[in-house]
Amino acid sequence: MDGQVLHNEQLETALDEFDRDRQKETYARVMEILEKSVVLLPSMPPEGIDEETQEMLRTGQTVQLSEDVKIVPCLLKKEDGNRVLPIFTSADQIPSDKKSPVVLALPFQACLSMVMSNQDHVDTMVLNPFTHNMTLSRGILEVAVNRRNTVQQVKTVSITGQQFQQLLHNRVTLQLLPAFLFKNGEEGLKRLQKEEGALLVPFYKETFPEGRDAAIAAALSEFSVMTLNITDDMQITRLDMPEGTEKKGMCYRVYVVFRRGSRDMQYYTLEKTEQGNYFGKVAPDGKHELVEPVPGNGTEIETVMNLATVM
Repeated sequence: MDGQVLHNEQLETALDEFDRDRQKETYARVMEILEKSVVLLPSMPPEGIDEETQEMLRTGQTVQLSEDVKIVPCLLKKEDGNRVLPIFTSADQIPSDKKSPVVLALPFQACLSMVMSNQDHVDTMVLNPFTHNMTLSRGILEVAVNRRNTVQQVKTVSITGQQFQQLLHNRVTLQLLPAFLFKNGEEGLKRLQKEEGALLVPFYKETFPEGRDAAIAAALSEFSVMTLNITDDMQITRLDMPEGTEKKGMCYRVYVVFRRGSRDMQYYTLEKTEQGNYFGKVAPDGKHELVEPVPGNGTEIETVMNLATVM
């Protein structure tokens, strides 16, 4: 569990405010953040996985489970006999005497779907039951489901062709590529350094509609990779996207920081936003967040080094 580091500081701050002022406004603020968060779920060891993966889960390492793996959560029982699904914002919120066989990092929405599809077995959810003890009643969970469905419907109706292309591009740069690198570590990074744009062919073929192979091949030739050995321990690989990606809402450059000693990897993005160009970060659990503005004085490498050292 020590390897599962979540970035839920904003959520925990909102929970602290709810602790001090248990009003509907503070509750709503927690739910707004929670619906977009990744949380920890105590669970029994998933069935149908090999021993190596089981050991990685037991030691808290990041593991990507296939969709057909069955997750059996550890439930809490209330005094009235009803069962509750506990979720946590971080490993620190789980007392040492309450630890389960494994703890899985899952999007809150996945936990929500789990409860709503097993209503005969689970009564409700509780967030950080041993500290903040915020109950998510059946009514609240139904509201969260409705909010999710409404957002999905709005996106389906209102998205433009240009926005669709941006989403496809960002799915590769903000999801598929970082997931590949975190899973494969140094070997995956070496493949990116050697193959450059060719490595991304399967990701783009998976993402773009059929019939786009020629356009994909043309675009991939414009990717540029540069690797810098900053110190004996730190290596930084820069991946420049093809021309035309420096548009609002798109990722136009990636920096991958690799530490030889710890084998740690960090994935940073440069993105054009409404507020200007920003550094973003993708964590091993897939969570993406904007970090700080891109400096206008050409000191990107120095900024990446500082971010990698601080975070």
